[in-house]
Amino acid sequence: MTAGQTFRDLHRPGDPLLLPNAWDYGSAAFLAAHGFPAIGTTSLGVAAVHGRPDAAGATKAETIELAETIGGLGVLVTVDLEGGFSDDPGEVSDLVACLAGLGVAGVNLEDGRPDGTLRPIGLHQRIIEAAKGHGVFVNARTDTYWLKTGDTLERVRAYGHADGIFVPGLSDPGEIAAVVASTPLPLNVLHQPGGPSLARLAAAGVARVSTGSLLYRAALRAGVATVLAIRDEPAPRIPTYSEIAAQLPR
Repeated sequence: MTAGQTFRDLHRPGDPLLLPNAWDYGSAAFLAAHGFPAIGTTSLGVAAVHGRPDAAGATKAETIELAETIGGLGVLVTVDLEGGFSDDPGEVSDLVACLAGLGVAGVNLEDGRPDGTLRPIGLHQRIIEAAKGHGVFVNARTDTYWLKTGDTLERVRAYGHADGIFVPGLSDPGEIAAVVASTPLPLNVLHQPGGPSLARLAAAGVARVSTGSLLYRAALRAGVATVLAIRDEPAPRIPTYSEIAAQLPR
């Protein structure tokens, strides 16, 4: 059985895979040591580590390098490819083939663009198709909730040739159930502090729960809290995605 097939089997509606997202070798190794069978990467974390903007197609080489580095940890790895680092399906196909050769089990491809728009449906369908055929699990992400634009169910149905569907920002159990009912593909949602519990997401039919950039942001908070404690100062809250992204080079 290939890594992609093994990874696919971990997506069980009602018994979701909890997928932590790493940003470098150390974070991935630490998560692997704690028994997680699969680890994702986070584009924000990778971008921040290398001083690059997130979701701008600026970290292709760094993303490949990280995938290669953590490939020997003995866990399944799925890689956040932003939008595939290209609007050319052929280039996306070559990238996914490269990652498959490194033993990667899955990839994540988003339709959101840095300018706040969504990639045209037809183009993203071709990007998904280009990523298929390399033996990896293709997770099609739609940013309709993130960007507050577009029709979620239309996008979910349009991406039905992927292996999984990811709708970050989706948190209402009723809306989650509606998306689950609209597609035969396993649904991936993003864990949100203060949002539905893992058990409640399971009850709604979710098959995968990702942490996204949360662990990276929580690590930053913990580091600052540690040094502030030396001065007897209170710990800060976890920074938001936008707060971190705003500090990255443009």
